[in-house]
Amino acid sequence: MVDLLLAIVHHLLAFGIAAAITAQLVLVRPGMRPPAVQLAAKYDIALGIMSLSLVAIGFSRVFFGAKGSGFYLHNHVFWTKVVLFATIGLLSIKPTRAFLRWRKAQSADAGFAPEEVEIRAIRKTLMTEIHIFALLPIAAAAMARGFGYA
Repeated sequence: MVDLLLAIVHHLLAFGIAAAITAQLVLVRPGMRPPAVQLAAKYDIALGIMSLSLVAIGFSRVFFGAKGSGFYLHNHVFWTKVVLFATIGLLSIKPTRAFLRWRKAQSADAGFAPEEVEIRAIRKTLMTEIHIFALLPIAAAAMARGFGYA
């Protein structure tokens, strides 16, 4: 039962992360208005919480799940998933810093809107994140079918 609950929460968090990145992509676009800045920043907070939770639940599955740590820790596809997720995390630093700057600027000037050049750069980073994220279910499906198990 523990394995099932961990798997359910893990999958729900993954879908939530995909939704949060997608929501940011919808909001962060040329011509974005001040309310979009606040909302994108809120999605960023949710994204951070879900990401940390996913890592905690994921490693809980490794050590407390039905397959056991031996299945995961010696599986190169598992480590590929970890590296992909870490890469997304590192990429997300740039948008997070931008959202913090934008919120600070907006608190000083309620009409603040980010410059188009910065919006395009952040949007490009978000697109990279979501494209890398799309590789995670592929790796998960392969791993679930025994690929990468030595």
